[in-house]
Amino acid sequence: MNSFGRLFRVHIFGESHGACVGLTIDGCPAGLPLSAGDFITDIERRKPGALGTTPRKEDDIPLIKTGVFNNITTGAPITILFENNNTRSSDYEKQWAFPRPGHADWVASQKFGGHEDFRGSGHFSGRLTVCLVAAGVVAKKILKGIAVAATITEIAGETDTEKGLQKAFGAKDSVGGIVECRVNGLPAGLGEPFFDSVESLIGHAVFSIPAVRGIEFGTGFAAAKMFGSEHNDAIEDKSGKTKTNHAGGIVGGLTNGNELVFRIAVKPTSSTPKDQQTYNRETGQVETFSVKGRHDLCIALRVPVVLEAVTALVLADLLLLEQRIPRIIA
Repeated sequence: MNSFGRLFRVHIFGESHGACVGLTIDGCPAGLPLSAGDFITDIERRKPGALGTTPRKEDDIPLIKTGVFNNITTGAPITILFENNNTRSSDYEKQWAFPRPGHADWVASQKFGGHEDFRGSGHFSGRLTVCLVAAGVVAKKILKGIAVAATITEIAGETDTEKGLQKAFGAKDSVGGIVECRVNGLPAGLGEPFFDSVESLIGHAVFSIPAVRGIEFGTGFAAAKMFGSEHNDAIEDKSGKTKTNHAGGIVGGLTNGNELVFRIAVKPTSSTPKDQQTYNRETGQVETFSVKGRHDLCIALRVPVVLEAVTALVLADLLLLEQRIPRIIA
């Protein structure tokens, strides 16, 4: 559904070309300093503007409607809205007959019987990641002493981001990338066996980010080619510090106190300048078409801050479950 978390619970709503998108956070401790200015840095990181990103730009001013009084959280649900002011719905209305390959157009029509808002992918749009980023800002504020940082490590198979983007421009096509997240300062033993291992919960949250196609922790899939003696991380002292970190900071589904490390694969943007073929709902024929509208050539460029956000949501929820975060912040 549209909610995630147990004690730190986030609900998102809205559509890409509707009046607004927004979120409600239930379970945020009272007493946390919070104002619109706290959101600026991360929201700016998510915005387009870099080479290879969409020309569509929204102001993305967070309108805090509930749960905050005198710039302090009250303990009541926090609702934040972001208005949609820079939309061009006509781009999508003209191409309704052509369900775009790689997008949710066709499957959404099957699920909702044609009643879905198809403009800009509606509720399936990456536009709603601004809500995830906003929730992540709040989560990061309660993760005192814990640092969450994500970076792009690869674009179009190249570790040089600019070189990867040039591949997209040269091919007149979209490209994907790899984003790595590192978390430092976590206590050992965080996680809930059996089905709520740290990997399970992070994976659940990560796949809410549109375009994510895979995830690996620590050495990841390369572990399948290693010997057990090589992959095992030797424990060096009573703190649990390990000599290596092939496990990525998680053993048995629980954090081991070392750096939490994982990577995600982000597919090429489905909206590509290339001509494609798809089924025409009006003629009943497979036809060639091109996607209209404003789109990212590489959506991976905007993913790091979103990845940090969903990771912070998971960790805040787990820490609240273990009562490591007080319900009232002094």
